[in-house]
Amino acid sequence: MRAFTRDSLPGRVVFGAGVARSALGREVSALGGARVLVITTPRGEPLARELAAPLGVAGVFTGVREHVPAAVAAAAVEAAADADLLLCVGGGSSVGTAKAVALERRLPIVAVPTTYAGSEMTPVWGRTEDGEKRTGRSPHVLPRTVVYDPSLTVGLPAAITAASGMNALAHAVEAHYAPGVDPVTMIVAREAVRALAAGLPLAVDEEDREEALFGAYLAGAAFAVTGSGLHHTICHILGGAYDLPHAPTHAVLLPYVTAHVEASAPEALAGVGDALGATHAATGLRALAERLAAPTALRDIGMRAEDLDDAARRVRERTGAELRELLGKAFEGTWEDL
Repeated sequence: MRAFTRDSLPGRVVFGAGVARSALGREVSALGGARVLVITTPRGEPLARELAAPLGVAGVFTGVREHVPAAVAAAAVEAAADADLLLCVGGGSSVGTAKAVALERRLPIVAVPTTYAGSEMTPVWGRTEDGEKRTGRSPHVLPRTVVYDPSLTVGLPAAITAASGMNALAHAVEAHYAPGVDPVTMIVAREAVRALAAGLPLAVDEEDREEALFGAYLAGAAFAVTGSGLHHTICHILGGAYDLPHAPTHAVLLPYVTAHVEASAPEALAGVGDALGATHAATGLRALAERLAAPTALRDIGMRAEDLDDAARRVRERTGAELRELLGKAFEGTWEDL
């Protein structure tokens, strides 16, 4: 007999090739957006300005940085002084900056993702100050509308595609064992793993982008319901303390943390292994990372060996887990003796 509690989150999703250009104006108007603050990166600014051209634009904020430093959040809030809606175009950092504004100003967000970050589906916000990344949940930061257009991810460099895709997989994998897991979300998370495993190699090779983006949407939707677990906690600690790049950090750590969880709760992750076509979830994730040429060692993404002890201390203080050995292996990229 099943017994569970599940909170379904509100939000509208528009998915399809070309919808960013054909439907964005209608979606913004439906939310009453007349003075739109566009939030994006310098790299994404030309696309963002093109998409926003038919809208009433109050300003464009391009001071986005990973992990949403407090100073960036404050500057974005100030830039939104005359806005009545936020339009973020780009990856997780653009979405995260929009969330920082929404948390303070209670403005609706319309998100147009151009990577597989998944943040656009969640009510989770993050902010970094004094080397520590704090996160929280608020209904005010959940985007009201998300416009998924696979054509906007065409041309995304293979390295970014691979790392961002592994970040999406982290959402789906963690949704299998996070505190809020339920049978319905488990189905969504498992389908997300399947779609990402099938779609990411095609996306990296520029053969198809739709399946990977669909998988990222499902993964973010599952993660939004279940909340985060050990993997995200570690990634946030390392990202905030040592300014490591967000998606590559997830890509490196995902197989290692999954192996750690799988050792004590193999039944929770059995479906992940099945969806990957692997005997074990962790080995399937590592094999996929290698196939995508995603980063597999912390030392390759900016981590310093002299910070490993401090990192282990921070993780132990936050989670109670002693993971110095795991971090050491992830630093070197050692896998064979796990």
